[in-house]
Amino acid sequence: MNKVMQEIILFVLSYIVVFLLYQIFIIRRAKPNNKKKNKKRKREVREPFEVTYLVSKYKLDLEKINYNRLLRVISLVSSFDIALIVSIILLIDNFILEIVVGFISTILIILVSYHLVYLVYKRGGKIKDEYKRDRK
Repeated sequence: MNKVMQEIILFVLSYIVVFLLYQIFIIRRAKPNNKKKNKKRKREVREPFEVTYLVSKYKLDLEKINYNRLLRVISLVSSFDIALIVSIILLIDNFILEIVVGFISTILIILVSYHLVYLVYKRGGKIKDEYKRDRK
C-alpha cells in the first residue's frame, strides 16, 4: 500500500474510534433522556464543554434547537477534528515539532470547526437575537 492510502485508512480508523469513544463517554452522559436513570439517585446531566462554548461565545439558543441533534453534531465535528489532528501530527518526524504543530493545529482546527457549526446554526435561525431582545 502506498503512503496516501495508509494515511486515509489511519484517518478513517481514528475517526471511527474517536467517534465511538465520544459517544460512549461524553454524549451518553449528556443526553437528558437517559432511560437507565436510577430513580433513587438522580444523575445530573453534564453539559459537554462544546455546548457551553457554543452557548457562551456564539449565543446559541438551546430552546430553539434539538439538543440530541446538537450532541450528534458535536460528536461528529469533534471526532473529525481529532482525526485530522492525528493525521497532521503523524506526517511530522521531529518530536518537538510534532508537539508544537499539534498544539497550534488543535487550537486552530477547533476554533474554525466550531465557527462553522455556529454559521450553520445561525443560518437556521437558532441564535439568540441580542438586538431584538435589547430593544423591547
